Amino acid sequence: MGLIRWFKEEINNIFEKDPAARSVWEIIFCYPGFHANIFHRVAHWLWKHKLYFLGRFVSHISRFLTGIEIHPGAKIGKRFFIDHGMGVVIGETAEIGDNVTIYHQVTLGGVSLNKGKRHPTIGNNVVIGSGAKVLGPFTVGENSKIGSNSVVVKEVPPNSTVVGIPGRVVTKKDRKLLDFDHDKLPDPVANAINCIVDRVVELEKEIKTLQKKVEKYESNDKK
Repeated sequence: MGLIRWFKEEINNIFEKDPAARSVWEIIFCYPGFHANIFHRVAHWLWKHKLYFLGRFVSHISRFLTGIEIHPGAKIGKRFFIDHGMGVVIGETAEIGDNVTIYHQVTLGGVSLNKGKRHPTIGNNVVIGSGAKVLGPFTVGENSKIGSNSVVVKEVPPNSTVVGIPGRVVTKKDRKLLDFDHDKLPDPVANAINCIVDRVVELEKEIKTLQKKVEKYESNDKK
């Protein structure tokens, strides 16, 4: 893909995914995620050509300017969008497919000191909510969604929604379009608490019923 074509595609991608974007110039000068993406393309090219120090240096400049840390060894596909971006960390062996969106404070990290594959592989059309941590050398299947502040440490099937700490798959269904409605994600902790509250209410009713029976029995016994 030519540089100009790539440039246009990335800008159009931001317009599609961010309703706050008002002009091309605003994206070019005011979007740190876009800047980090450009820096990474340069750093990754240097890394692939074994210019490791220069790759890391370009990556370091990008981190200083944008607050986004992407290792030059990471592989990133087309139409990658980082919204806001501050605090994003993407490790060396991470692989990101096409049309992926991540929000601020997301970490694609490792959990071992192994020099081989130790970071996650993110499939196409995945959305990762703010503050989420995806840790380990597993795959997040395409069309999946990771809820905000989730900690994912194992494989995620395609078309899944994952929430919680540790992350659990709460729904699996085909999704043809990107879904950004994080407020509609199910909350397993809240559901569990609601079940407990409902059970407590039932037990209180049973206790009251038993108390009435005991009082009636004691009243008849006195007679």
